[in-house]
Amino acid sequence: MPIRILPDNLINQIAAGEVIERPASAVKELVENAIDAGATSIEITLNDGGKSLIVVSDNGKGMSKEDLALSIERHATSKLPDNDLFNINFLGFRGEALPSIASVSKLTITSRRKDDDSAWKISVAGGDVTPVAPVAANCGTKVEVRDLFYATPARLKFLKTGAGETAHCVEILNHIALANPHISFYLYDDKKKRISFNAGSEDLAKARLERINEIMGEDFASNSIAINSSRDGISVSGFISLPTFNKANSLSQFMFVNNRPVRDKTLLGALKAAYQGVLEIGRYPVCALFFEVDPQLVDVNVHPTKAEVRFFDGNSIRGLLISTIRNALAKGSAQTAQTDELVQMLNNSVFQSQQTPKPTFFRDSASVSAPIMPTDHLFSRPQIRHSSGSSGRRLSPSPIDIMPQFSNNISVRAEESAVDTEQNTGILGAAKAQIHNTYIVSQTEDSLIIVDQHAAHERIVMEKFKELMAKKEKAPTQMLLIPEVVDLSLSEKSAIMENAKQLSEFGLIIEEFGAQGIIIREVPALIANCDVKSLIHDLSEQISEWGKDFALEEKINSFCATMACHGSVRAGRSLNLAEMNKLLRDMESTPNSGQCNHGRPTYVELKIKDIDKLFHR
Repeated sequence: MPIRILPDNLINQIAAGEVIERPASAVKELVENAIDAGATSIEITLNDGGKSLIVVSDNGKGMSKEDLALSIERHATSKLPDNDLFNINFLGFRGEALPSIASVSKLTITSRRKDDDSAWKISVAGGDVTPVAPVAANCGTKVEVRDLFYATPARLKFLKTGAGETAHCVEILNHIALANPHISFYLYDDKKKRISFNAGSEDLAKARLERINEIMGEDFASNSIAINSSRDGISVSGFISLPTFNKANSLSQFMFVNNRPVRDKTLLGALKAAYQGVLEIGRYPVCALFFEVDPQLVDVNVHPTKAEVRFFDGNSIRGLLISTIRNALAKGSAQTAQTDELVQMLNNSVFQSQQTPKPTFFRDSASVSAPIMPTDHLFSRPQIRHSSGSSGRRLSPSPIDIMPQFSNNISVRAEESAVDTEQNTGILGAAKAQIHNTYIVSQTEDSLIIVDQHAAHERIVMEKFKELMAKKEKAPTQMLLIPEVVDLSLSEKSAIMENAKQLSEFGLIIEEFGAQGIIIREVPALIANCDVKSLIHDLSEQISEWGKDFALEEKINSFCATMACHGSVRAGRSLNLAEMNKLLRDMESTPNSGQCNHGRPTYVELKIKDIDKLFHR
């Protein structure tokens, strides 16, 4: 068959397959056009999730009769005045959205400029264009899309139900609304209001916070940290969650580059690296991050949907994001997420049990206190004193039948000969008792604090490891008795060998060995007993994903976290009062002490006023 030029309608349908994947894609393109037109209020109406009808109305500057006729032509745009693809200051610029939508639906556009006597209307259906005609309409533009994909019925089979497609539209609009808090957005689906965002105040920071509260919820606002930093013409601002406030997926990570919603691997990798060591594995932080980059330093012409970008200097923006987040987390290191109210927490506890068996009590609390024999060398404490517990006499069962069944395996340790330590207490208060040889109970002026002793000490030891490493110009190494040979693919070997000099500064000495292998002669002393082969394979993947910076440092931090876990005071270990207070004071002076190395909270604070509510005081 000879080569031929495809007809225009087929070309447009092919282009539409790249740009318009589902109703949410059409909504995105039309709303972005409205924003580029200077609209301050945008209303979207859907029927059947947008499959039957999509209407986008705005109060923007509108189009003239001539512009309206050109708007449905491929690659016709007003957003590249100097024809420079590296100086893009609008959300749209390709000139593909309207003709792509028109090729797979029945499209009608009505538009009017402020100074025109009348509005103008144009319709397209199946490639047939109705001439531009005058109509009566308000200023702005209204786009109606009916029977989406009627011209390509195969695409309809891949769409979800109306409710499912509406959910995608809501998600897209949430992203756009976050980036534009000065614009009002309204979404109606089958005559039901789904979204109603009023324009925020003139102050951008205040308006952005108001919009974040509307979309991401007040829980995020109360468990987040504001960030604002800039370097080398790149700035980042927004809000990041405390490590203890996290999600099971990354859907709550909102990122914008020059107000454009993106899902960029560089930024997502940097966010992951910034939280490494403070976030539980398999959990994801929540964030709303806004990047301002010189248009000359970022390429948005990478993908038809414009959801991906390419940075001229990815390492700079990655380094800025990591350092900004880490500094913010360090300043808020004493915080832990406070999303559960005490009453709600206790509503799910044993107090709501329907069982009412008779409890058993002990007369002498010393009879259940284990001897204190600490061996942890990291604690400095007075001489060990053994408790002289005797076998307590058990009382007969209480006649009160409304109490729940409590476990008899109770271990409570409270110092009787109190040493006055409250004069030197900090924000975590003074230790009062140890429960189940696992949790430290302390008291402040207005709250009760429960500390997980293992999680807290794990973080303290981890930070000591990091501090030790930071003071060394070159990490101490240990020579392998038998050098380890690791076989890699050509790409993995190339990634490792290109960074061999930097890796040697961290204590990993490697050399080439054959066509596809490397040999490891020395490893960092802190991870001398690690699985070298797994380390090398992980490093090659990290270097490929994140770039050469930070990869080994993050890997060593991971091993430091493991060592800290095994070297920390364990749950079930009895502590005396001096040891408990020493742990609390160390927490107050340790970065990121609100979370353990795996991202779990190290303590919970219960306000006395909330406890009072339980007793109707």
